[in-house]
Amino acid sequence: QVQLVEAGGGLVQAGGSLRLSCVGPERIFSSYGMAWFRQAPGKERVIVAATSSNGDNTYYADSVKGRFTISGDHAKSTMYLQMNRLEPEDTADYVCAVRSGSTGFQLSTTPEDYHYWGPGTQVTVSS
Repeated sequence: QVQLVEAGGGLVQAGGSLRLSCVGPERIFSSYGMAWFRQAPGKERVIVAATSSNGDNTYYADSVKGRFTISGDHAKSTMYLQMNRLEPEDTADYVCAVRSGSTGFQLSTTPEDYHYWGPGTQVTVSS
């Protein structure tokens, strides 16, 4: 059973910053693509950012482009989401996810391509 654990969520004022982290087994962070999704109350889960296993390819949702950065530290078995210039619209439950399988090293924006999920961490941005 692979476990992913997020941390770093909280309450922040608009314009502020937070850094989310996601810790899991080193063997999956070094081999597979990773992503952050978020789900606001009453809305469906959507992708925020994704990266291939080696970090060469990244994707950002238009709403966070230029403000958020996804990165990974394989030595620490940790993935990060640096979030700057936060807006009230960024308020959501943020979930990290990791792929698997023979093509799992590739970047994907499709939730169905992700096999390992964390429980989520809440981010609330006040205006």
